[in-house]
Amino acid sequence: MLGERELERYDRQIMIFGKEGQEKLKRSKVAVVGVGGLGSPVAYYLAAAGIGTLLLIDEQKPELSNLNRQILHWEEDIGKNPKPESARWKLERFNSDIKIETFVGRLTGENIDGVLDGVDIIVDCLDNFETRFLLDDYSQRKRIPLVHGAVEGTFGQVTTIVPGITKSLREIFPKVKDSGEKFPIIGATAGVVGSIQAMEVVKLLTGIGEPLLNRLLIVDLAFNTFDVVELR
Repeated sequence: MLGERELERYDRQIMIFGKEGQEKLKRSKVAVVGVGGLGSPVAYYLAAAGIGTLLLIDEQKPELSNLNRQILHWEEDIGKNPKPESARWKLERFNSDIKIETFVGRLTGENIDGVLDGVDIIVDCLDNFETRFLLDDYSQRKRIPLVHGAVEGTFGQVTTIVPGITKSLREIFPKVKDSGEKFPIIGATAGVVGSIQAMEVVKLLTGIGEPLLNRLLIVDLAFNTFDVVELR
């Protein structure tokens, strides 16, 4: 049940999907894997929406070069607080009605079942396909939706994977390989793409709108182009 405080806080979105939709958000647990450029806006907007439990996963500490895009981390966090803990401190003060859980470390085949146990949706905010494919395999095995996002420069892409309904990430990107090289990125690109990922989560949980199922959204903010590629 929603309390009076929650009814007031989420009034504008309850106007869209009703109290029942808001209660679904409150009962849900969402994992944000990667608390950097994409993970920052994803976590912010999911916290703002009233997701009941957020699980933040990352192994790194913030660096000065992160701060052009990783808006959950501040100068005082540089080299000190791991990204999940840095983000939790802010989000708990942003929305004290939700629960923030953290895992500081790298997901592996050995620990992923324990770390992601009980999660309703996984949000891929990573910068490498090795771990993305690990998430994809877990998503397929556990039949849990996976919201994929990636950015570089002014470009970004988003698709939502629902096992049994859509293609897997491995099927969409069968030949991709990680270069391991540093790539350019503007903060606003991560902000836009992360916001779209957060909206995909809200759509999946409340049933409003149409998630990007078997569709890959590709954006180029340099020229304000938004293209959708059919993946069927």
